[in-house]
This record gives sequence, structure tokens and C-alpha cells, in this order.
Amino acid sequence: MRLGIFGGTFDPPHLGHLILADEARYQLDIDRILWLLTPVSPLKNRAVISSWEQRLELLEAAVSGNPGFEISRVDIDRDPPHYAFESVKLIRARYPGAELIYLMGGDSLRDLPAWEQPEQLVENSDQIGVMRRPGDPIQVEQLQDQVPGLASRLTWVNAPLIDISGRTIRKRLREGAPVRYFLTEAVLRIIQDKNLYRG
Repeated sequence: MRLGIFGGTFDPPHLGHLILADEARYQLDIDRILWLLTPVSPLKNRAVISSWEQRLELLEAAVSGNPGFEISRVDIDRDPPHYAFESVKLIRARYPGAELIYLMGGDSLRDLPAWEQPEQLVENSDQIGVMRRPGDPIQVEQLQDQVPGLASRLTWVNAPLIDISGRTIRKRLREGAPVRYFLTEAVLRIIQDKNLYRG
């Protein structure tokens, strides 16, 4: 089985996330995408994010009905900090024999040398699937020097240009701007029913 690992804070999960995950699943011949909800991101430790319980409810609504998507509780069920290399080790222990493809954006790949023990992440992943925007420059040779073994595991996903972000959605909701076509109907319904992100 080929498992894709798609991590994030998902605050909130939106159509951009879903499109990218499904495109990675298709292009990399992945059997299932594990959505790895990060309760507290080490990379966003100063950012104010919603409770993981709220984000989990929204994520469950976002991925429901897609048998190729599954939510992983690997980070939810352990204490912080939640480093990616440890998450991958735990997933490997739970799915022995599976091929693990860690998914990230081109911006995350450029920042990878600053992650905690990135060489361990690379070593424990069979592939690193990078969702790359058209014309996005990435200096693979330089990254390989900083994270040995990275280049041989890189594989590219030609990601469509989708300019949707959780930050934009939260801002629009605070301002009362429409977000109907940024989110699935189920996610939007929860946000409206619970009056989320209104400040």
C-alpha cells in the first residue's frame, strides 16, 4: 500500500487542501492520503490557531465521503512538540510494509533544512512528494548538501495554481465577506452554525 502523509494545521480545511491532496493521490498513484492534523505546529508556535478539536471537526467534515482520505490521530494522541520526523516514524510503525510518501509544498521544501532532524524525515520516508507550482524555482543541489539523501527521494506533483489560504478565509469571515466557494458545504455549515472565525 502506498500512503501519502499530508500534514497541516488546517485552520480551516479548504478546497485548496482537498484539490492538492487529490492531485497528489492521482499523480503519485497513492492508495490513501493520511491527513495529519497538527495540534500545535513547531513552525507556527507564535501564531494563534483554533483548538485542535474544532479543526478536527472541520477536517472530518471536509474529507467525509472520500474513501481515499483518512484522518490520522498520530499527533493528536501525543504530547507536543509534534515534529514531522517523529510523526513519520509513528506512522511507519502503524503501517508496517507500506510505502510512505510525505507530501509538502515547494515552500516547505525550501525550509526543510530548518526543520527538526530533517534527515530523519527523509530517511523514514520512501518518497517526498512536493506539490510544486508552475515556474517555482527550487535549488535541489543546495538542499541536498544540507539534507543528505533528499534528492533521491524527491518526486514532483504538478500542482494547480489555487490561491486559497486559511489566513485569507479567516480574514474574510471576520470581515463578513463571502467564503461559500472556498470551502466544502459541510465545512461551511459548521462554521456558520457555530459562528466560527468571527473574532
